[in-house]
Formats: sequence, C-alpha cells, structure tokens
Amino acid sequence: MASSSTAKRIVFTGGSGKAGRHCIPYLLSKGHSVLNIDLAPLPHPTVHTLKADLTDSGQVFNALSSHFHLSHYENPRGPGGVGVQPPDAVIHFAAYARNLLVPDSECFRGNVLSTYNVIEAACKLGIKKVIIASSETTYGVCFAQGDVDYHAFPLEENYDNDPEDTYATSKLCGERCARSFARRFPGVDIYALRIGNVIEPDEYETLFPDFVKKPETRKRNAWSYIDARDLGQICHLCVQKDGLGFQVFNATNDTITTKEPTAEVLKKFVPDTPLSRQMGEYEAPLSNRKIREVLGFKDVHDWRKYVKV
Repeated sequence: MASSSTAKRIVFTGGSGKAGRHCIPYLLSKGHSVLNIDLAPLPHPTVHTLKADLTDSGQVFNALSSHFHLSHYENPRGPGGVGVQPPDAVIHFAAYARNLLVPDSECFRGNVLSTYNVIEAACKLGIKKVIIASSETTYGVCFAQGDVDYHAFPLEENYDNDPEDTYATSKLCGERCARSFARRFPGVDIYALRIGNVIEPDEYETLFPDFVKKPETRKRNAWSYIDARDLGQICHLCVQKDGLGFQVFNATNDTITTKEPTAEVLKKFVPDTPLSRQMGEYEAPLSNRKIREVLGFKDVHDWRKYVKV
C-alpha cells in the first residue's frame, strides 16, 4: 500500500480490456484511486467507468477533468469554483488491440487520434505524468507478411523499428506524438511501454503449454511475454518514477518462453540474426533490462511457477 504522499489519482483508458482489468486492481492495491475510461464496463466495486469516444478531443478534455465517482460531488469547491482536481497521471491503454478488428484505415485513425488527444489534453490540463501503451509489434515481425527476421537480438529500446503493418505503425506514431509533446511541455513525463504478449493468469493453463512445446510458433512474439499482473507493477513504477521526460520501455517478463536456453533457441530458429551483446542464459529476447535497471522492476509471475516443463 502506498503512503498518502505517494498514492495518486489515475485516469486509466481501456481499463476494461485484457491488460487493464489486471493492471487496475494492482494500482488499487498500491493505494491509488482510478477512474476507468472505456466503452465497456469494468466489473469492480470501487472503480467507476466513464464512457467516452477518445477520438473526440472535446470528450477527452472533459473526461480527464471529470469526477472519479458520484460521491465526489460531496467534495468542497476548489479555487476554480468546482470540486474537481486534475488527476496526477493518465495511463492510456485504449486502442484497437491488433489488426483485422476493423479496416486498416480505421485502426490507424482510431489509435493515432486517440493517443494524440489523450496526450494533448493531459499536457494542456497540467497533468505531469502520461503512460501510453505501445507494442512489441513495433519491432517489425509480429504482423509482417511471411517469415521475416529481426535485425539483431536482444530487442531493446534503441532498435531501428521498421514495421510494415498498420497496427504497429499506429503505435510508432503514438510514440512520436509522445516525444513531441514531452519536448513541447518541459516537466511532463511521457513513458511509452512496448508491451509484450499479455498473459492472463488462466492462460498459463490454456495457452502456455503450447508455447513451451512448440517454440517454432513463438518467433513473432520474440519468445517473450508479459504477465498482466506484472504489467500492473510496471504501470505503478512508471507512476512513481518522475523526471525522465520522454522514455520508451519494453514491458516484458525476464525470461524466454522455452525450456532451452536463449542462445540455443536463437541459434536453432534464427541462426542468421546477429547478437548486439551477450545475453543472459534465459533472458527474454525482447529484453526488459531497461525497466529493471531504471524502474526497478521485479519479475513476480515467471511462467515456470505455473507451467510444468
């Protein structure tokens, strides 16, 4: 539980989705209060869901300056004549979550415009911390046509990202918007999380055994993953860490999703892809070294705790 001085008021967009419904409980467990902005409700007794179209700038400005709950109408009036204070942080996860949910043009429009609107509104409302969801797909292989190789391993934040698909391109555009606004508004921290393949607790039984048995199927995800609860930890650490300006962080767990060591897997499945540095014995190819070193991330939900190998 966070102390009263470190507990924050957080607006979380897309909190009813696969990742958000695990991240929000983690944030609550740390003492933060959360308003969920989503088109679908979040079944949580203490979290209100406000429906908003994030591609509409006016709705975004209003949503980010909203009460978190009906009970907040009981609060005393503030200096501006109302009882609403800006949130301390915005975590923006709302998006079309992959290709082929809508036509490509709508995926690009919706994802880029909503991210722009959220960052712009946050900066102009004086909110000093914005965290946006980018994606593992920006490394260019997940949704590439055919069998495509990565440039080098490990995949780290200084990689030359060159995806060819619409979803990943929309996420790179979001990162560029974040960098632009962080430069325009000094003192605002905007962190982009390149989120790996999100795994919910039940999926260690339903999905993960095949990941381990059939490593040839996991190249597109770089044999990496992020437990949805550990993603909540990453969100909390981002909220707590101030003063970094614009940053990109890979958001993955520590280890590769195979029984075999990393070097052995890479030599077998991508023998022509070079290494840019020596890797840990079981280090995830989509490396989280930066969040460990900069944010202090600790891998709690290693897949080996839940899957027999």
